[in-house]
Amino acid sequence: MEFVIISGLSGAGKSKAASFMEDMDFFCVDNLPAPLIPKFAELGMAGSGEYDRVVLVTDIRGGTNFDSLFQALTDLKAMKCAYRILFMDASDETIIKRYKESRRSHPLAEECDSLEQAISLERQMLEPLRRRAEYIIDTTNLSPAKLKGELRRIFAKGSSTEGRMDIRVSSFGFKHGVPMEADLVLDVRFLPNPYYVADLRPLTGLDQGVRDYVFHGGQAEEFLERLWALVGWLLPRYEEEGKTALVIAVGCTGGHHRSVAIAHALAERIRGQGWPVAESHRDLGRN
Repeated sequence: MEFVIISGLSGAGKSKAASFMEDMDFFCVDNLPAPLIPKFAELGMAGSGEYDRVVLVTDIRGGTNFDSLFQALTDLKAMKCAYRILFMDASDETIIKRYKESRRSHPLAEECDSLEQAISLERQMLEPLRRRAEYIIDTTNLSPAKLKGELRRIFAKGSSTEGRMDIRVSSFGFKHGVPMEADLVLDVRFLPNPYYVADLRPLTGLDQGVRDYVFHGGQAEEFLERLWALVGWLLPRYEEEGKTALVIAVGCTGGHHRSVAIAHALAERIRGQGWPVAESHRDLGRN
C-alpha cells in the first residue's frame, strides 16, 4: 500500500497537487481527521486493491494542534504501513497574490490582524510537519503543468517508463482528413509513391518491399534524421511542461504506403530511446 500525506501552506497548491495525484490513480481524501488515518490505513491494507494508492490532504483546517497527526503517523509505522509526506510551500508574496485573486479567506484570518500575520503564524505551526516531509515542492514559480510533471517524476510507479509521457505515432491519409487529436502533423507526400507501382499497390508500408521503395534514394532517410533531431529535442521539453500524452500524425495521400512506413520507422526510433510509444495506422482498412 502506498500512502502519501499532502500538507503545507494554505494557497501553496495542495488541492491542485491532490487533483494531479488523482489522475495518477491515487485515491484522494481531503481533510480526513487525524485519528481516522490509521483506521483508513487498516481498510486499505485489508482491502482488495481499491485503496492501494492513497493520498490524504491535511492542513491547518484540521486544528492548531498536530499532536494527533504525529500520533497517527506513529500508529502507521507500528502497523508497518509506509507513508511519505509531501509539503507544499510558496513565498508569502505568491500566497497573498493568490488569495487576492481567489477572494477567499485564510483559515487563520479570524485569529490575525492581517493576511501577512496569518501566513506567518501558519508557517510557525506547520514547521514541525515540514521538517518531517520527504518532499518539499515550492510552487512560487511553478506552473500547474510543471507541478504535474514534478509529481509524476516523484510518484510514478512500476517500470522505468511508468509516469512518462505517453506517445502515439499514427499514420493517416489526407483524403480522409487530419486526425483531430494530433499534436504534430507531418506531410510525407513529397516521397516517391508506391501506389503507382503495380506490385506494391496492394501492399502497405508495413511490408518490406514498400519500405525499401520509400527509403530508396536517401530522401526518406534524410527526412527521418532531420525529423528525429526535432522530435528528440521536443519530447523531454514537452514532458518537463507536464504534458502526459503526445500524438504525432504522419500523413500521405491515402494512408497506406508512405505515411505507414515513416510512422513505423519514427516509432521504432522513439522506442529505441526508451520512450513509451504506441503505433497505429488509421486508414489501412480504407480504400
